[in-house]
Amino acid sequence: MLQDYLDLIVLYGTRLIIAFLLAWVGFPLIKKLVSLIRKGLEKSHMDPNLKPFLGSLVKIVLQLLLIFIIVAVIGVNSSSVLAILVSFGFAVGLALQGSLSNFAGGILLLTIKPIRVGDFVEVEGFMGTVENIQILYTALRTPDNKFIFIPNGALANNRIINYSIKDERRVDLRINVSYKTDHNQVVSIIEKIIKKHKLVLKENEYLIRFAEYSQSSLIYNVRVWSKKDDYWTVYYDLMEQIKVEFDKNNIEIPYNKMDVYIKTDK
Repeated sequence: MLQDYLDLIVLYGTRLIIAFLLAWVGFPLIKKLVSLIRKGLEKSHMDPNLKPFLGSLVKIVLQLLLIFIIVAVIGVNSSSVLAILVSFGFAVGLALQGSLSNFAGGILLLTIKPIRVGDFVEVEGFMGTVENIQILYTALRTPDNKFIFIPNGALANNRIINYSIKDERRVDLRINVSYKTDHNQVVSIIEKIIKKHKLVLKENEYLIRFAEYSQSSLIYNVRVWSKKDDYWTVYYDLMEQIKVEFDKNNIEIPYNKMDVYIKTDK
């Protein structure tokens, strides 16, 4: 009887040691292997949107496979392991519906491709450049170099504004001038600035139109076209140059004013 116990201890002790060694060697090996796979994917001509997603997926599959092998080495019956995994997966699926939604969202993003790596987008009030699309999250890099990780489920089910799909963008300006300003003078000055600017696309029609009577000013809408990479340069250049030319021509850019009356008792 004692010998039987000793044999069992030796048998399961050996299996536990082997399982420990597999885990000790296997997980770091998977990490290195996934790193090599990701480097290989970076050098390949594969769709850049798919590369980080595949890297994350390969890592999870290899880790699950290693866990399955370790459990089998310990001596648990394979069919029992599968039954446990199925039950566990069902329970986890109920608990992690959000994660499953994010996974499905990642598949949709890679299939429909409303965004791609390198696109400048706006989603859920955030603006930034798409750095990568991972298995559950998409990373955006904001203009001030912050990283925002947005769940893929939210991306797949919400409005996305993609500023990079088209090569050209329209630059919209609203210019305020005082009521006493001559209309033709305003249009003439802005038109000259637009025609002189090298980054404004001359083949596209521009617009300079009086748009609105506000409480303290006249408002003009100005619309020009530029390459998407030149958008902010054109925007800031036009705003600055219009201000300079208005100052030269004594055109007032009004601001809200308040008259205060002080009543004194005699």
